[in-house]
Amino acid sequence: MNKNEIETFKYSQSLSGSIRIFVPIGIRIMNSCLYRSLVMHNRMKPVSHRFHYNVFMFYIDLDEIEILKKKLLLFSHNKFNFFSFRDKEHLQLPIGNPDKTKTTKQHILNYLEQNGAEIVPTKIMLLTNLNVLGYNFNPVSFYYCFDEKDEAICCIAEVGNTFGEMKPYLLTKENLKDNAFHLNTTKYFYVSPFMEHDSNFDFNLAIPGEKLNNRIDTIKNGERVFISTLTGNKKPINNLNLLWYSIRFPFITLKIITLIHWNALLLWRKKIPYHKKGENQHLQKDVHRRYKSE
Repeated sequence: MNKNEIETFKYSQSLSGSIRIFVPIGIRIMNSCLYRSLVMHNRMKPVSHRFHYNVFMFYIDLDEIEILKKKLLLFSHNKFNFFSFRDKEHLQLPIGNPDKTKTTKQHILNYLEQNGAEIVPTKIMLLTNLNVLGYNFNPVSFYYCFDEKDEAICCIAEVGNTFGEMKPYLLTKENLKDNAFHLNTTKYFYVSPFMEHDSNFDFNLAIPGEKLNNRIDTIKNGERVFISTLTGNKKPINNLNLLWYSIRFPFITLKIITLIHWNALLLWRKKIPYHKKGENQHLQKDVHRRYKSE
């Protein structure tokens, strides 16, 4: 225990008066943690193609960012480091001219307000990849929002593509069942050149605990054509683990984008139909950071 975590001590005495138990008070119990994870993609139509890779992800309490940057040597906020949380890499409003003076938490609260949220969350946890040595790519991040009783009230899936675009999908408490958020909705977003624009996302997002278990499927004409899963185990966030993961998974975000392009090449060689970004613009709605060449 260090002096930043412990403010004072107190003790209690047993009934016999012979044992004194010293109990630290004022200790900050961190909500933030890490997840050692496995990502799996399984394409079933029109041809079979499957791959998986190991990663680790940050699960960050947005109220703890300033604490984390003081506690962790390899972590920074909006500054260069091995791992950096950068607000500009996440949801920002308004869509066309985002306010870069606001924090990610402020933007999330604004987004929820604009989308009719009745309860203001008191805690927002973000499951994401961080910027690594100046580079980041997030296929998807997840915001889990909790009320004052620490009960989940909503979830936002922040989906990104290789064009730098982003689209949020809101799952409300009405979508919560058996400790997981479920939603089947039209994509209205260009995710892959090997996916048709008018397909649906089928979200199944469990609230993270000791285990991580998220799944996003793609549905076309009522048929499941693609399955993606993110599973993992909870790990403490500390200097030792970050050092180990920086060695075990060097340039993790670069690895992710490389694997995506490599598997895209394999799909192209399998002659899967290719859909250009410029096609069907009417099926690409409410997109943040719109690709500039369009």
